[in-house]
Amino acid sequence: MTTLNFKHLRYFWMVAKTGSIARAGEQLHLTPQSISGQLREFEETLGTKLFRRAGRGLELTEAGRRILSYAEEIFIIGDELLDVVRDQTTKKSLPFKIGIADSVSKSVACRLLEPALHIAEPVRLICREGRLAALLADLAVHRLDMVIADRSMPNNLNVRGYSHLLGECGLTVFGAPSLSTQLPGKFPALLNNAPFLLPGEDVAIRSRLLQWLENNDLRPYIVGEFDDSALLKAFGQAGAGLFVAPTAIADQVCRQYNVVALGCIDAVVEQLYAITTERRLTHPAIVAVSEAARRDVFGKPDAI
Repeated sequence: MTTLNFKHLRYFWMVAKTGSIARAGEQLHLTPQSISGQLREFEETLGTKLFRRAGRGLELTEAGRRILSYAEEIFIIGDELLDVVRDQTTKKSLPFKIGIADSVSKSVACRLLEPALHIAEPVRLICREGRLAALLADLAVHRLDMVIADRSMPNNLNVRGYSHLLGECGLTVFGAPSLSTQLPGKFPALLNNAPFLLPGEDVAIRSRLLQWLENNDLRPYIVGEFDDSALLKAFGQAGAGLFVAPTAIADQVCRQYNVVALGCIDAVVEQLYAITTERRLTHPAIVAVSEAARRDVFGKPDAI
Protein backbone atom coordinates (compact mmCIF):
# COMPACT_ATOMS: atom_id res chain seq x y z
CA MET A 1 0.00 0.00 0.00
CA THR A 2 1.52 3.32 -1.08
CA THR A 3 -1.35 5.71 -0.29
CA LEU A 4 -4.24 5.75 2.15
CA ASN A 5 -7.77 5.57 0.74
CA PHE A 6 -9.57 8.19 2.85
CA LYS A 7 -12.98 7.09 1.56
CA HIS A 8 -12.35 3.62 2.95
CA LEU A 9 -11.09 5.15 6.19
CA ARG A 10 -14.30 7.20 6.51
CA TYR A 11 -16.45 4.09 5.99
CA PHE A 12 -14.41 2.17 8.58
CA TRP A 13 -14.69 5.08 11.04
CA MET A 14 -18.45 5.26 10.66
CA VAL A 15 -18.91 1.49 11.16
CA ALA A 16 -16.72 1.65 14.26
CA LYS A 17 -18.69 4.60 15.68
CA THR A 18 -22.14 3.16 14.98
CA GLY A 19 -21.34 -0.47 15.77
CA SER A 20 -22.92 -1.95 12.64
CA ILE A 21 -22.71 -1.81 8.87
CA ALA A 22 -26.46 -1.16 8.57
CA ARG A 23 -26.36 1.92 10.83
CA ALA A 24 -23.23 3.18 9.08
CA GLY A 25 -25.03 2.84 5.76
CA GLU A 26 -27.91 4.95 7.08
CA GLN A 27 -25.52 7.69 8.19
CA LEU A 28 -23.61 7.66 4.91
CA HIS A 29 -26.71 7.13 2.70
CA LEU A 30 -25.22 3.97 1.20
CA THR A 31 -26.42 0.38 1.05
CA PRO A 32 -25.01 -2.11 3.58
CA GLN A 33 -23.66 -4.13 0.66
CA SER A 34 -21.66 -1.15 -0.57
CA ILE A 35 -20.24 -0.46 2.90
CA SER A 36 -19.42 -4.12 3.42
CA GLY A 37 -17.58 -4.37 0.11
CA GLN A 38 -15.56 -1.19 0.69
CA LEU A 39 -14.68 -2.33 4.23
CA ARG A 40 -13.51 -5.73 2.96
CA GLU A 41 -11.36 -4.00 0.34
CA PHE A 42 -9.89 -1.73 3.04
CA GLU A 43 -8.99 -4.77 5.20
CA GLU A 44 -7.37 -6.48 2.24
CA THR A 45 -5.34 -3.36 1.46
CA LEU A 46 -4.15 -3.09 5.08
CA GLY A 47 -3.56 -6.81 5.37
CA THR A 48 -5.38 -7.13 8.69
CA LYS A 49 -8.85 -7.71 10.09
CA LEU A 50 -10.46 -4.60 11.61
CA PHE A 51 -13.66 -6.15 13.03
CA ARG A 52 -14.94 -9.42 14.42
CA ARG A 53 -18.48 -10.58 15.01
CA ALA A 54 -19.97 -9.97 18.47
CA GLY A 55 -23.54 -11.28 18.60
CA ARG A 56 -25.52 -9.33 16.02
CA GLY A 57 -23.00 -6.52 15.90
CA LEU A 58 -19.33 -5.93 15.29
CA GLU A 59 -16.46 -5.20 17.63
CA LEU A 60 -13.04 -3.82 16.82
CA THR A 61 -9.95 -5.99 16.77
CA GLU A 62 -6.78 -4.71 18.42
CA ALA A 63 -5.59 -3.43 15.03
CA GLY A 64 -8.99 -1.82 14.48
CA ARG A 65 -8.80 0.04 17.79
CA ARG A 66 -5.38 1.43 16.92
CA ILE A 67 -6.49 2.54 13.47
CA LEU A 68 -9.67 4.10 14.92
CA SER A 69 -7.66 6.40 17.16
CA TYR A 70 -5.71 7.64 14.15
CA ALA A 71 -8.90 8.03 12.12
CA GLU A 72 -10.49 10.16 14.82
CA GLU A 73 -7.51 12.51 14.85
CA ILE A 74 -7.49 12.72 11.05
CA PHE A 75 -11.16 13.66 10.87
CA ILE A 76 -10.85 16.14 13.76
CA ILE A 77 -8.15 17.95 11.79
CA GLY A 78 -10.33 17.73 8.66
CA ASP A 79 -13.25 19.34 10.50
CA GLU A 80 -10.94 22.12 11.71
CA LEU A 81 -9.78 22.70 8.16
CA LEU A 82 -13.38 23.14 7.00
CA ASP A 83 -14.09 25.52 9.89
CA VAL A 84 -11.11 27.66 8.91
CA VAL A 85 -12.23 27.76 5.28
CA ARG A 86 -15.74 28.78 6.28
CA ASP A 87 -14.58 31.37 8.82
CA GLN A 88 -11.19 32.98 8.23
CA THR A 89 -11.21 34.35 11.80
CA THR A 90 -11.30 30.84 13.29
CA LYS A 91 -8.16 30.01 15.25
CA LYS A 92 -6.66 26.55 14.99
CA SER A 93 -7.00 24.80 18.34
CA LEU A 94 -4.07 23.08 20.01
CA PRO A 95 -4.75 19.34 20.35
CA PHE A 96 -4.13 18.22 23.94
CA LYS A 97 -4.14 14.43 24.02
CA ILE A 98 -4.48 12.97 27.50
CA GLY A 99 -4.56 9.41 28.75
CA ILE A 100 -6.37 8.82 32.04
CA ALA A 101 -5.66 5.58 33.90
CA ASP A 102 -8.76 3.57 34.86
CA SER A 103 -7.82 3.86 38.52
CA VAL A 104 -7.92 7.67 38.56
CA SER A 105 -11.08 9.32 39.88
CA LYS A 106 -12.94 10.89 36.97
CA SER A 107 -13.99 13.81 39.19
CA VAL A 108 -10.35 14.51 40.03
CA ALA A 109 -9.33 14.15 36.37
CA CYS A 110 -12.00 16.67 35.35
CA ARG A 111 -10.81 19.20 37.92
CA LEU A 112 -7.20 18.67 36.90
CA LEU A 113 -7.84 19.16 33.18
CA GLU A 114 -10.35 22.01 33.32
CA PRO A 115 -7.65 24.76 33.59
CA ALA A 116 -6.22 23.66 30.22
CA LEU A 117 -9.36 25.03 28.57
CA HIS A 118 -8.59 28.54 29.81
CA ILE A 119 -5.08 29.13 28.51
CA ALA A 120 -4.51 31.84 25.89
CA GLU A 121 -4.29 29.41 22.97
CA PRO A 122 -7.52 27.52 22.09
CA VAL A 123 -7.27 23.88 23.21
CA ARG A 124 -9.11 20.79 22.01
CA LEU A 125 -9.11 18.09 24.70
CA ILE A 126 -8.75 14.54 23.41
CA CYS A 127 -9.15 12.13 26.32
CA ARG A 128 -8.41 8.41 26.31
CA GLU A 129 -9.09 6.08 29.22
CA GLY A 130 -7.54 2.68 29.80
CA ARG A 131 -4.91 0.57 31.51
CA LEU A 132 -1.74 2.40 32.43
CA ALA A 133 0.58 0.16 30.39
CA ALA A 134 -1.44 0.68 27.19
CA LEU A 135 -1.60 4.44 27.73
CA LEU A 136 2.14 4.65 28.30
CA ALA A 137 2.72 2.73 25.06
CA ASP A 138 0.72 5.43 23.25
CA LEU A 139 2.69 8.11 25.08
CA ALA A 140 5.95 6.57 23.88
CA VAL A 141 4.95 6.99 20.22
CA HIS A 142 3.61 10.52 20.85
CA ARG A 143 -0.04 9.64 20.39
CA LEU A 144 -0.59 11.15 23.85
CA ASP A 145 0.90 14.31 25.34
CA MET A 146 0.38 13.27 28.94
CA VAL A 147 -0.88 10.39 31.06
CA ILE A 148 -2.57 11.00 34.42
CA ALA A 149 -1.93 8.10 36.79
CA ASP A 150 -2.08 7.26 40.48
CA ARG A 151 1.52 6.05 40.47
CA SER A 152 4.82 7.18 39.04
CA MET A 153 6.37 5.77 35.88
CA PRO A 154 6.76 1.97 36.33
CA ASN A 155 10.34 0.72 36.13
CA ASN A 156 9.46 -2.51 34.36
CA LEU A 157 8.23 -0.86 31.15
CA ASN A 158 10.54 -0.11 28.26
CA VAL A 159 9.10 3.38 27.86
CA ARG A 160 10.96 6.63 28.30
CA GLY A 161 8.87 8.91 30.46
CA TYR A 162 9.12 11.31 33.37
CA SER A 163 6.82 11.50 36.38
CA HIS A 164 5.66 14.90 37.64
CA LEU A 165 3.83 14.86 40.98
CA LEU A 166 0.60 16.82 40.65
CA GLY A 167 -0.40 16.49 44.29
CA GLU A 168 -1.38 14.17 47.10
CA CYS A 169 -4.06 13.91 49.75
CA GLY A 170 -5.55 11.48 52.22
CA LEU A 171 -8.69 9.38 51.80
CA THR A 172 -12.23 9.85 53.06
CA VAL A 173 -14.67 7.02 53.72
CA PHE A 174 -18.17 7.50 52.31
CA GLY A 175 -21.44 5.66 52.52
CA ALA A 176 -25.06 5.96 51.45
CA PRO A 177 -27.22 7.46 54.24
CA SER A 178 -29.38 4.32 54.40
CA LEU A 179 -26.29 2.21 55.09
CA SER A 180 -24.38 4.65 57.29
CA THR A 181 -27.18 4.98 59.86
CA GLN A 182 -27.14 1.21 60.41
CA LEU A 183 -23.47 1.03 61.38
CA PRO A 184 -22.74 0.86 65.12
CA GLY A 185 -20.00 2.89 66.81
CA LYS A 186 -17.84 5.74 65.64
CA PHE A 187 -15.25 6.01 62.90
CA PRO A 188 -13.05 4.07 62.34
CA ALA A 189 -14.55 1.30 64.52
CA LEU A 190 -17.73 1.32 62.42
CA LEU A 191 -15.72 -0.18 59.55
CA ASN A 192 -15.54 -3.50 61.40
CA ASN A 193 -17.82 -6.03 59.64
CA ALA A 194 -19.27 -3.23 57.48
CA PRO A 195 -19.83 -3.96 53.77
CA PHE A 196 -16.94 -2.42 51.86
CA LEU A 197 -16.12 -1.73 48.21
CA LEU A 198 -12.41 -2.23 47.62
CA PRO A 199 -10.36 -0.59 44.84
CA GLY A 200 -9.09 -3.13 42.30
CA GLU A 201 -5.61 -4.54 42.06
CA ASP A 202 -4.55 -1.89 39.52
CA VAL A 203 -5.29 0.93 41.98
CA ALA A 204 -2.15 2.13 43.77
CA ILE A 205 -3.77 2.83 47.15
CA ARG A 206 -5.27 -0.65 47.47
CA SER A 207 -2.30 -2.27 49.25
CA ARG A 208 -1.82 0.74 51.55
CA LEU A 209 -5.52 0.78 52.43
CA LEU A 210 -5.50 -2.94 53.26
CA GLN A 211 -2.39 -2.44 55.41
CA TRP A 212 -4.06 0.42 57.30
CA LEU A 213 -7.12 -1.73 57.99
CA GLU A 214 -4.91 -4.54 59.28
CA ASN A 215 -2.82 -2.20 61.44
CA ASN A 216 -6.01 -0.87 63.05
CA ASP A 217 -7.47 -4.35 63.53
CA LEU A 218 -10.41 -3.51 61.26
CA ARG A 219 -12.05 -6.23 59.19
CA PRO A 220 -14.75 -4.93 56.87
CA TYR A 221 -16.74 -7.36 54.74
CA ILE A 222 -15.48 -7.00 51.17
CA VAL A 223 -18.53 -6.94 48.88
CA GLY A 224 -16.72 -6.19 45.61
CA GLU A 225 -13.54 -4.96 43.95
CA PHE A 226 -13.50 -2.30 41.22
CA ASP A 227 -10.77 -1.03 38.90
CA ASP A 228 -13.04 1.77 37.70
CA SER A 229 -13.54 4.44 40.35
CA ALA A 230 -16.80 5.74 38.86
CA LEU A 231 -18.36 2.26 38.95
CA LEU A 232 -17.21 1.81 42.54
CA LYS A 233 -18.91 5.09 43.55
CA ALA A 234 -22.09 4.11 41.72
CA PHE A 235 -22.32 0.91 43.79
CA GLY A 236 -21.58 2.97 46.88
CA GLN A 237 -24.40 5.35 45.99
CA ALA A 238 -26.75 2.36 45.73
CA GLY A 239 -25.83 1.36 49.30
CA ALA A 240 -23.85 -1.77 48.40
CA GLY A 241 -20.99 -0.80 50.71
CA LEU A 242 -18.72 1.89 52.07
CA PHE A 243 -15.96 3.22 49.81
CA VAL A 244 -13.03 5.61 49.79
CA ALA A 245 -12.22 8.57 47.56
CA PRO A 246 -9.64 11.38 47.71
CA THR A 247 -10.32 13.90 50.48
CA ALA A 248 -9.62 16.69 47.97
CA ILE A 249 -12.99 16.00 46.32
CA ALA A 250 -14.96 14.93 49.41
CA ASP A 251 -17.61 17.64 49.12
CA GLN A 252 -18.10 16.96 45.41
CA VAL A 253 -18.46 13.20 46.01
CA CYS A 254 -21.13 13.84 48.66
CA ARG A 255 -23.13 16.08 46.32
CA GLN A 256 -22.76 14.00 43.17
CA TYR A 257 -23.46 10.59 44.70
CA ASN A 258 -25.76 11.59 47.57
CA VAL A 259 -23.52 9.97 50.18
CA VAL A 260 -22.14 11.10 53.54
CA ALA A 261 -18.52 11.36 54.65
CA LEU A 262 -17.87 9.15 57.68
CA GLY A 263 -14.24 9.94 58.42
CA CYS A 264 -10.76 10.56 57.06
CA ILE A 265 -7.82 8.21 56.66
CA ASP A 266 -4.92 10.64 56.61
CA ALA A 267 -2.35 7.85 56.98
CA VAL A 268 -3.15 6.52 53.48
CA VAL A 269 -2.09 9.09 50.90
CA GLU A 270 -3.17 9.01 47.27
CA GLN A 271 -0.76 10.58 44.80
CA LEU A 272 -1.45 11.66 41.26
CA TYR A 273 1.18 12.07 38.59
CA ALA A 274 1.43 13.61 35.16
CA ILE A 275 3.64 11.29 33.10
CA THR A 276 5.16 12.89 30.01
CA THR A 277 8.07 12.41 27.65
CA GLU A 278 9.40 15.78 28.81
CA ARG A 279 11.81 16.07 31.73
CA ARG A 280 10.85 19.74 31.95
CA LEU A 281 7.24 20.69 31.26
CA THR A 282 6.85 23.01 28.26
CA HIS A 283 3.45 22.19 26.72
CA PRO A 284 1.28 25.18 27.79
CA ALA A 285 -1.73 23.03 28.64
CA ILE A 286 0.35 20.63 30.77
CA VAL A 287 1.93 23.59 32.58
CA ALA A 288 -1.55 24.98 33.31
CA VAL A 289 -2.71 21.61 34.66
CA SER A 290 0.36 21.22 36.87
CA GLU A 291 0.16 24.71 38.33
CA ALA A 292 -3.59 24.54 38.99
CA ALA A 293 -3.28 21.08 40.59
CA ARG A 294 -0.89 22.34 43.25
CA ARG A 295 -2.76 25.60 43.76
CA ASP A 296 -6.43 24.63 43.58
CA VAL A 297 -7.08 20.88 43.50
CA PHE A 298 -4.70 19.59 46.15
CA GLY A 299 -3.81 22.88 47.82
CA LYS A 300 -7.33 23.46 49.18
CA PRO A 301 -9.19 20.20 49.83
CA ASP A 302 -12.92 20.37 50.31
CA ALA A 303 -14.16 20.43 53.86
CA ILE A 304 -16.15 17.41 55.05
